[in-house]
Amino acid sequence: MRRSLAAFLLFAFTPGAVAQTNPLWTQEKVKNYLPHMTVPEVRDFLARSDMVLIPVAALEQHGNHLPIGTDYLNGVEQAKLVAQRADVLVAPILLPGQSPYHMGFEGTITLPSTLIQEVYVEAVKSLIAHGFKRFLMLNAHGGNRAITTFIVDRINQETAGIAVDLGAVSGPFRDRDRMASAPTPPPDELDRHGGTPETSSSLYLMPTLVDIEAAIPAEVTMPAHLEAMLPDVLAGDPTALAVFLAEGLKDESTGKGTSSAEMSSTGVWGTRHPAGATVERGRIATEIFVEAAVAFIERWNELRPPRLLIRPGRVSPGDGARGSRGG
Repeated sequence: MRRSLAAFLLFAFTPGAVAQTNPLWTQEKVKNYLPHMTVPEVRDFLARSDMVLIPVAALEQHGNHLPIGTDYLNGVEQAKLVAQRADVLVAPILLPGQSPYHMGFEGTITLPSTLIQEVYVEAVKSLIAHGFKRFLMLNAHGGNRAITTFIVDRINQETAGIAVDLGAVSGPFRDRDRMASAPTPPPDELDRHGGTPETSSSLYLMPTLVDIEAAIPAEVTMPAHLEAMLPDVLAGDPTALAVFLAEGLKDESTGKGTSSAEMSSTGVWGTRHPAGATVERGRIATEIFVEAAVAFIERWNELRPPRLLIRPGRVSPGDGARGSRGG
């Protein structure tokens, strides 16, 4: 015991010795990622840009092979990749989203839509108070689509901020030729939540958290009328898809019989084996989105150059010696 203590003390007080730290810590500092930044770094950022990218995420089941935090983690990783190429601040606000139809599987956390949008709007008000002006909302969970639209509208209607839905506004900038040539299987099977598209993105964005060996094909059942319209959905009929999604994946309490536990043996909403996912498919999908997002941000900056927060002793481009937060 005495020898062990002596050895420890000798090591601890030896010049140049590296102290032991949390053995679970694996993160490296990421540029423009708010949780990693100090107050002076945020101040410096505000001298360059007034734009914030906020993922709108979820904590919900994703089958046997993907983590509960898939939507949150993938959304944040996509946002960080955008921020390495465009000068935007990445500010994750909330982990859970609206996921009542996944509550049949352990680990899912769901919040009311009204609470979710209040949290995001109040968070944006805090950022506006510091001098941020423009907000890109990145929806990382299909069930948050309407909520994201409402958050954007509330920011624009109720605050001094300016907001857009990044998924929607980046659409025209996506490389259609590259999308068409991407290695994707033909749409001959239902392949949605937790399926090969989401698994492919996860293999690229957070590979250490994907347990592909645990993936198994789901046994999927659904109401007869949805089963009957599935061929039209897979054929790309937009009306069939809209009607299909209006009923599919809904809370058990609605009586539609389409919660994930009622339709899927594993929670995956699809019959294609998730192991058919590939890193390459995830990489291409991610790169197409990131490039489109950066292109939109660059165009927005051209159309509306940022009115930057001026600190004492600093002059922001285009603002001369004026000292204001801009409008």
